[in-house]
Amino acid sequence: MHGVRYPRMMTKTTPPRGVPGHGVRGLAPGKTEGSPGQIPHVSGPDSTPGPLLAAQPEPGERAFATDEVPATWSGDAVQRPPRLLLTLLGDYWWRRTEPLPSAALVALLAEFAVSDSAARAALSRLTRNRLLITSKSGRRTVVRLSERAARILDDGGRQIFSFGRTSQPWDGMWSLVAFSIPERNRAARDSLRKQLRWLGFAPLYDGLWVAPRDRTAEVITQLAELGITTATAFRASTIPGVSPEGLPQRAWDLDGLRVRYDRFIASAGSLRERALAGQVSPVAALIARTRMMDEWRGFPELDPDLPDELLPGAWPRATARELFTTTYDLLGPLAAHRIRQIIARYSPELAVHATHHSSELKMAAEANDELVGSLPMVKSV
Repeated sequence: MHGVRYPRMMTKTTPPRGVPGHGVRGLAPGKTEGSPGQIPHVSGPDSTPGPLLAAQPEPGERAFATDEVPATWSGDAVQRPPRLLLTLLGDYWWRRTEPLPSAALVALLAEFAVSDSAARAALSRLTRNRLLITSKSGRRTVVRLSERAARILDDGGRQIFSFGRTSQPWDGMWSLVAFSIPERNRAARDSLRKQLRWLGFAPLYDGLWVAPRDRTAEVITQLAELGITTATAFRASTIPGVSPEGLPQRAWDLDGLRVRYDRFIASAGSLRERALAGQVSPVAALIARTRMMDEWRGFPELDPDLPDELLPGAWPRATARELFTTTYDLLGPLAAHRIRQIIARYSPELAVHATHHSSELKMAAEANDELVGSLPMVKSV
């Protein structure tokens, strides 16, 4: 390894006080040392002291007093464990086919204050939903992504990272979906609504959803997959004389969306400044990068990518995207370093394959080729 060291294997591990996900304000309830909302310095490595334990923590195991996750990215923004695990695998085990020890995945979730029981329940649920494949390797349970999960991550990644990249010309046509689904088929109705939001639709009236781009092909596919036949998809344009209250764009709360963008910009801007100053540890980089991804992922469901001519002035989407992509890329090496440290407790030979991809979906080098010197300079303050 080119300067990358991993923690020694221990038979028992306990989280250090103050590490994100273990009692830090904004990440999990409980008391910590230091100022509210900050992570205090950690005096030892991420394991129980023992005769083989080094006197100093491994690189990246120490949390900084400057580490913090913006309050707007905690609390209600915390993902459910199954979705959180898929996010982590999509960010740091993307397109890998090697199975990981289930204990390593439980430890990854523990960084986000997910209990062992909740983590194992998430693994079971994802396995039942054919997103994970579980098997045995000797006495060890190992887990890998299914082909279905890999497709979902690929499709989601393309949409998340392309959102807001460019403003496409508009032909003045709207995509509309009208449906009437009985209560006995409520599950299909809820699934359709969720998929429509992901595609950029919003309800203009009850049972009539609208989007500013041509999404009819995707809608037809979703209707077929859900077995819904009582629905119609078509394209149309508005006619002159429609009152402002009747315009399709009123289906979105643009004022509320601007407020959310402004909050994201403030939080991401502060995080980027601290990262550039070397004031974010690998421990916190993993937490903050994942929280930021989850926050950004919500925008395509709220912002329909309205054409410029339909948007209010000085729309903040482009600024928010620039901050997201640069900060996401900046934190990538640090976060991947933390992922490798955790996996190495259970499988050092697999840990070297954990890496990160950029906002352009380009893979970084694996740990075998990635020098610690390529990480942003990290300093404790």
